[in-house]
Amino acid sequence: MGEERSATRAFVLHPEIKSNQTRRHAASALEEGMSLARALPELELVGGQVVSLPKVHAGKLFGKGKIAEIDQWLKDAEAGLVLIDGHVSPVQQRNLEKEWGVKLLDRTGLILEIFSDRARTREGVLQVEMAALTYQRTRLVRAWTHLERQRGGLGFVGGPGETQIEADRRAIDIQLNNLKKQLSKVVKTRELHRKARAKVPYPIVALVGYTNAGKSTLFNRLTGADVFAKDMLFATLDPTMRRVELPSGEDVIMSDTVGFISELPTQLVASFRATLEEVLEADIILHVRDVSHPQSAEQKKAVLDTLRQLDVNPDVPMIEVLNKVDLLSEEDAGYLQALNKDDEGVFAISAVTGEGLDRLLGTVSEILKGSTRTMTLSLDWAQGAAQSWLQREGVIVDDKQTETGWTIDVRWSAIQQAQFEKQFPDAMPTVEADKSDKDEDAPSGEYHPLD
Repeated sequence: MGEERSATRAFVLHPEIKSNQTRRHAASALEEGMSLARALPELELVGGQVVSLPKVHAGKLFGKGKIAEIDQWLKDAEAGLVLIDGHVSPVQQRNLEKEWGVKLLDRTGLILEIFSDRARTREGVLQVEMAALTYQRTRLVRAWTHLERQRGGLGFVGGPGETQIEADRRAIDIQLNNLKKQLSKVVKTRELHRKARAKVPYPIVALVGYTNAGKSTLFNRLTGADVFAKDMLFATLDPTMRRVELPSGEDVIMSDTVGFISELPTQLVASFRATLEEVLEADIILHVRDVSHPQSAEQKKAVLDTLRQLDVNPDVPMIEVLNKVDLLSEEDAGYLQALNKDDEGVFAISAVTGEGLDRLLGTVSEILKGSTRTMTLSLDWAQGAAQSWLQREGVIVDDKQTETGWTIDVRWSAIQQAQFEKQFPDAMPTVEADKSDKDEDAPSGEYHPLD
């Protein structure tokens, strides 16, 4: 029997760059960095410090005196890994590892490690691998000790042979292309699932929020699901969907998504765009905030910035849900409860106790009544482009061919209707069909979750 592998002792540093006017609150940023370290089971967190710097030193990030001081911290803590909560260039990483004699991981590398540890679905695994390879490709620049090595050819014809860094980069590019091909197959499968769901076009309600804001706890309470929910960063990685019946009797698809985080690596924003497709197609977005967190306002900004990066339609209704009111002091909780009664835009809830959920779901129902409707369109044969658009959007409930074209019943959101009307103004009826959103003739059926 082999010996049990001991955990790597990790020390977290948060560089507070004084010249950066948009820097995060140092103490909270350090705590978040340490929480990221705790999220990996193979790490043993042995300490953390904020390191104040007037500016970044190009070659080694820190000045000579700070490097010596940090070296002593690492020796006292017997750390084998230093985690820097910020960006570290390949050159800085190599130089600091030589100075301290330990391995080093920056914020992007650490988040990639967590995502790699948590990914469960095939799509999630592929996306993490792609993001990691893209990150690794940038680390090849001057970060290797064998860059002078060359292979292939004598250099007499066509210049020198292929350098090792070129070979390594080419190998990564080949892997990336293979992963893209595999991912495209998985995405096509998800596309088929979406088309199947579109035959019974339930509105999508997407939960978004900063990591550890309580989205999965709220999702479990509303859906009766058993999604992994724990007080740790990135407890949820792969998207989960369930059908939920609102108090009005309306059915919706509730989608739980990966939590956002400030300074989310660009590789992950790009790679997880497909995973977040339910947010991109949502009829309503519930922005879940941890109102008990001291940096809740900064977390809100990070979420909104990430949604903008994802090109989420700004016209999609977004409800701000102030979660974890059960963790507030009596004074703060009382203030929020007063707002909750008087302000239509404030929804103070507790996903743990269920406080405030009835009012929230009632508002979701009211918004959906105004944003989804059934309509009958009459298209002639010359309007094939409009008919194709409706098929692509998956809003067709029923269609019949006539002598002159098609009669099509659609169920769509206000946003979809506006998009259609803008592209095909001649295809819109002069009078809407007089059908309620919960038409007795509308099809019903079961939705099978994708997870």
